[in-house]
Amino acid sequence: MKDILTAPFVEEMKKMTANMYRLGWDERNGGNISYLLDENEVSEYLDTAHVCRTIPIGFSAPSLIGKLFIVTGTGKYFKNVADDPQTNLGIIRIAEDAQTAELLWGFADGGKFTSELPAHLMSHMARLAVDPQNRVIMHTHPTHTLAMNYVHELDEKALTHTLWEMCTECIVVFPDGVGVLPWMLCGTNTIGEATAQKMKEFRLVVWAMHGMYGAGKTLDETFGLIETVEKAAQIYMLTAHLPRINTITDTQLKDLAELFGVIYRKDFLNL
Repeated sequence: MKDILTAPFVEEMKKMTANMYRLGWDERNGGNISYLLDENEVSEYLDTAHVCRTIPIGFSAPSLIGKLFIVTGTGKYFKNVADDPQTNLGIIRIAEDAQTAELLWGFADGGKFTSELPAHLMSHMARLAVDPQNRVIMHTHPTHTLAMNYVHELDEKALTHTLWEMCTECIVVFPDGVGVLPWMLCGTNTIGEATAQKMKEFRLVVWAMHGMYGAGKTLDETFGLIETVEKAAQIYMLTAHLPRINTITDTQLKDLAELFGVIYRKDFLNL
């Protein structure tokens, strides 16, 4: 059996968490990632019949029974994942009762998955129903996006429209727009359910005054979605206090979306 520490999915998680920490998006133990794995690939590195221990997940996830995820741990720092993946990451399988995670590897210090796991799994269920290729849910605290929360109207149409105006690529990268939730208590099933509801129509959901949830087929794609929003938010924060002389018009946004053949939120434009 191959060494689990050389598995591509472990290497991807090491690189991604290190990069997100370097960018300043995931201070201390902020942020969490869950990544749906292929059992055949995992079985090259682990005996998937061997369960180290079980951990309640705090809700019922029947559509995820038998599915495997690599997830970041509660209280763990992204900056430490690369040096000690077996302590800061874990591979879990959703058990037959739909309410228990079977730990197959990781959390070597006796720890457990992120406290946001219910929100992650609920979002996975919502996104898989829309796109069966979805594999990643990523929660992070991108600096300029968070700053923008305090000075911009937290309305989905208004926020998306402003972000689309900031960079030519934006409407092409996230044509479905950005969902928004008001400030809510994190680490609860309530915010998980609200996030999952938004995930039915958005791949990106802002948690007001907290951070962002992103969904995608790969770690790179999901990171790229959040990265593009963050770049747009940075441009907004650099220019919001200045008179605007130029902008990308709604007609130009429409032309961009149609040129690239993306399905965009027409109701988020003023045409």
